[in-house]
Amino acid sequence: MCVRFPRECARVIGKRRRARLKPEKGQVRIMSNRLFQGVVHQMRDTVGRVIGVIDENATIVACSELSKIGTSNDFFSIEFSDSHDIFIRDGYTYKPFGVHVKPDYAVFVEGTDEMAGKYASILAISLSSIKQYYDEKYDRNNFVKNIILDNVLPGDISIKSRELHFNADINRVVFLISIISSNDVSAYDVIQNLFPDKNKDFVFNITESEIVLVKEIKSGIDVKDLEKLARSIADTLQTEFFTRVNIGIGTPVIGVKDLARSFKEAQIAIEVGKVFDTEKNIVSYDNLGIARLIYHLPTTLCETFLKEVFKKGSIESLDHETLFTIQRFFENNLNVSETSRKLFVHRNTLVYRLDKIKKLTGLDLREFDHAIIFKIALMVKKYLSADPVKF
Repeated sequence: MCVRFPRECARVIGKRRRARLKPEKGQVRIMSNRLFQGVVHQMRDTVGRVIGVIDENATIVACSELSKIGTSNDFFSIEFSDSHDIFIRDGYTYKPFGVHVKPDYAVFVEGTDEMAGKYASILAISLSSIKQYYDEKYDRNNFVKNIILDNVLPGDISIKSRELHFNADINRVVFLISIISSNDVSAYDVIQNLFPDKNKDFVFNITESEIVLVKEIKSGIDVKDLEKLARSIADTLQTEFFTRVNIGIGTPVIGVKDLARSFKEAQIAIEVGKVFDTEKNIVSYDNLGIARLIYHLPTTLCETFLKEVFKKGSIESLDHETLFTIQRFFENNLNVSETSRKLFVHRNTLVYRLDKIKKLTGLDLREFDHAIIFKIALMVKKYLSADPVKF
């Protein structure tokens, strides 16, 4: 089953080459602006000065002088810095505010005196609190985030879904994008712009280096198509913005309640990938295979298994060359002739090495059952050495 995600990503990339991307304005922001205007209107007579709010594009979204709303001119044309500190520009005092490192809005108050600064600070605190309350109560993106983090009681999910007119019976999947290295471009903004439909796809930060994408998908979509989408995201960030990421993919789910499970699966996919597939930066939970089983085993059980399979100290006695030989032998389906050819050694040399392994470990890798035990034992050993994070 083919999807058009990668092609859509490529089309977006072409329009935004090397640009600092800004999130699309949605219904939530429109509602926030109405809230701001309500507060500004109530504070107008009390303050007795021109007051208002501008967004990060220097557009006035709320103002005590209604004619200025929606305008953007040189008088108000500023660029927010990464600071939330008060600053003065052209006879007005500004106080940036918002929940992100880079402010989302700024309050402006007519005047440059000390009282103007106090008014601006009070307004910024009030508006920021109102915005946060509104987001927590009515923002679908925040609703999905709370479900992912298990911050919503199961019984409240259906009720909240109806309040937000949120379609709960849709196929969705969770991608966890873990940033390995980046530059000054915001990966969060890039991903938001790759998936601008805020009614279908949800993007939010979990930590400074982890971004979650909850993607609406078609029923019965193949895992390979999800991996293609993840590859498009990773390639976009790498080639266009010099940002390296690992991406974990959970299993597709129907309904909102199971999104938390898909998210945990995406977390596990990344952690297991760090242990068993270090060369891969796209890891799907569905394709973890036996590595997933080992990951869920208690460490005490793993240690007991190794002691039972190997003689004391025998696995540590295998040198790098021997381990490399074993790896190639497994990759060539236990075929002695093919393995010796790939290793550029005589067949008898390989047989000698396999006999040596049998003598050290008691396992003959030419026998299928022994090979399976040895393969699992090596993975268990690698797992214990890595000491991955458990969720």
